[in-house]
Amino acid sequence: MRAILLGTAAGGGFPQWNCACALCARCLSGELPARTQESVAVSGNGRDWWLLNASPDIRTQLLAVPALAPGPGPRDTPVRGVLLTDAEVDHALGLTVLRGGADLTVYAAPPVRDALTTDLPLRGLLDRYAPWDWQDSTAPGGFALAGGLTVTTHRVSAKAPKYVSGPAPDAPWVSAYRIEDRATGGVLVYAPCLAAWPDGFDDLLASATCALLDGTFFSAGELGTAVRSKDAGQPLMGHLPVAGPGGSLAALARHRGLRRIYTHLNNTNPLLDPFSDACATVRKAGAEVLPDGHELIL
Repeated sequence: MRAILLGTAAGGGFPQWNCACALCARCLSGELPARTQESVAVSGNGRDWWLLNASPDIRTQLLAVPALAPGPGPRDTPVRGVLLTDAEVDHALGLTVLRGGADLTVYAAPPVRDALTTDLPLRGLLDRYAPWDWQDSTAPGGFALAGGLTVTTHRVSAKAPKYVSGPAPDAPWVSAYRIEDRATGGVLVYAPCLAAWPDGFDDLLASATCALLDGTFFSAGELGTAVRSKDAGQPLMGHLPVAGPGGSLAALARHRGLRRIYTHLNNTNPLLDPFSDACATVRKAGAEVLPDGHELIL
């Protein structure tokens, strides 16, 4: 399996257009590399590619990867579809860029498909350009993807997007995916949004070769320190911090044999600076922070 990190930043990318925090200022000055909004491309055969989330930056991301270039026919594309982990705008708005793509399949949990039909009505809009196949990602037994991959979906959070009016309080809004290459046995767990460490998540990671995990915030007090956000003191907008006794890094210490990679980095996160103490802490613990465009082979 090939997995390409198309983007590794949280919503808004890095730097954010309306932010002059210390990290964004350093990026704007050229001191730190920019990052696009989080998305991944996976393939089991190098010909059939599937997108894990579709960020608003998806056009730029696709054009930056030769394996995802169109052809040989004038409208041919190796992109076969999209697997959505949730209905957040930074993971779904890229679908509009893909409009008109023939025979694409979108996998999503039922509340996500419902939200994209009603509260953020992309589904009807997109189907007017070219009818897509909208599949339930939570169907029992998982599903197979062209190219030799099999997928199972695992509920990790009930956090609904802010734009959804009256969401069901316990619906499976946020999912993680376990993607297995049937030929090599390589397994990728993709969980860019974790509100907490879910029940059964250790068992899921124990079955994996590599995990791409929520690294949105490094510490619980990060928002208040970096930008004095009105959200400071809140539960980090549904994201488990990396550091601290209850953070994901401590939990990952139970999985030393697993390749552990943080993604979905917020613009306030010191992990954006490869020479920061935060990055040194993560590296010492055996985890990684990788740049946009990095390719993994499983």
